[in-house]
Amino acid sequence: MMFEQLALIGCGLMGGSFALALKRAGLVKRVVGYSKSPSTTERARQLDVIDVEAPSALLAVSGADLVLVAVPVAATEATLKAIKHMVTPSMLIMDVGSTKGDVTDAARRALKEQLGSFVPAHPITGKELAGIEHAEADLYRGCKVILTPTERTLTVQLKQAQALWSALGCEVVQMSPEAHDAAFAAVSHLPHLLAFALMNAIQGQAQGVQFLPLAGPGFRDFTRIAASDPKVWRDILLANGPELLAQSQLFQAQLQAFETLVRSGDAKALEALIEQASAARTQWQMTQTAKPC
Repeated sequence: MMFEQLALIGCGLMGGSFALALKRAGLVKRVVGYSKSPSTTERARQLDVIDVEAPSALLAVSGADLVLVAVPVAATEATLKAIKHMVTPSMLIMDVGSTKGDVTDAARRALKEQLGSFVPAHPITGKELAGIEHAEADLYRGCKVILTPTERTLTVQLKQAQALWSALGCEVVQMSPEAHDAAFAAVSHLPHLLAFALMNAIQGQAQGVQFLPLAGPGFRDFTRIAASDPKVWRDILLANGPELLAQSQLFQAQLQAFETLVRSGDAKALEALIEQASAARTQWQMTQTAKPC
């Protein structure tokens, strides 16, 4: 499998790492890049992430057989509309967005009869630090990639996407956009929301500055995600709002159960709840084959 030209729209961490991974694997001959900021596109070329700078998303796609849309999820529809007239039936178009219901809806509106070329994708990886300077060819190796094809995604493009991510060392999983968003509201979006809220709660206390230096590794492991890009996570939380709120309500019910037992001093029942959580964590850990995000 070899692609003649990758059109990289969004030369940041995710897009840049994808281009570097394809280059190292020998899967692409040429990378044409475009970013909203010309200085970002120029920096991507200086770092040899891309080979050619394009002045627009449309011109980046001209002559491409592979397109990666690596922009904030809120910009997906405008980006797809901008490239629609260059999309061909044989082209493979993917994104890397963390929500999929809104992305597939945007693709339906923007691509219309060309929707068959689009395979929505979500690689479960990343860093707290964004930007092309932090792109690396190994970012995707060993991670899960969720594909959520639409009802009109062509079989050829879906198989290409599966083969491509597999060739980059990823574990490929397929599910519906709705199932994806429900799952990631629980295991990604809610944990980020909790980390943001926890850090703000501690910082809002008079002694919070003195509390933080006392934190151990468990606190640091959890709250590291609070350092994630604010604009990116603002868009993700808003895009998956209904699912996130549903998961938040379930969490609050569990939190209230723990609070009730702490308030009552029921040590036996409290231990049972903790043991239940510990057993669930152990069972989940035994199933893990891909690297954590």
